[in-house]
Amino acid sequence: MALLPILCYPDPKLHTKAKPVEDFGARLRTLIDDMLVTMYSAKGIGLAATQVNVHEQLIVIDVSDRRNNPLVLVNPRQVWSSDETQFSEEGCLSVPGIYDQVLRHACVKVEAQDSQGRQRLMEAESLLAVCIQHEMDHLLGKVFVEYLSMLKRKRIKTKMLKAQRENHE
Repeated sequence: MALLPILCYPDPKLHTKAKPVEDFGARLRTLIDDMLVTMYSAKGIGLAATQVNVHEQLIVIDVSDRRNNPLVLVNPRQVWSSDETQFSEEGCLSVPGIYDQVLRHACVKVEAQDSQGRQRLMEAESLLAVCIQHEMDHLLGKVFVEYLSMLKRKRIKTKMLKAQRENHE
């Protein structure tokens, strides 16, 4: 298992729309393992393949307290969302150190495949629902800061570019 480099906002590759996974072989299982190691190492609760520059419809999530209950969603598709919405503070491994309130559906139902290609339907609420929506946005090429005002986005972009320059000096 390997740690994968995580793309940082405003990297344009974060805006690439992911393609469906078609091959459920060893390469996919290795990618899943590597993404889980990367997510846990970065102290995240979710990671989309897009964030590690693999533009396939794959997300890994673990919102458990003990960080021992990983969820793998391949080719996820939201099939229902509640009318009820809620603001939640979100952060992102691709936008380190930035947190802000984002409005999301309180509950969602998602169809997806597991690592073996078996179809599943699941309902999620609370933090898991927020995390699923956040990670599915990545697969569409959308980063959570795009829900924020233009002024906030501009400030975040400036801050991120400055941090990237300082890291390369």
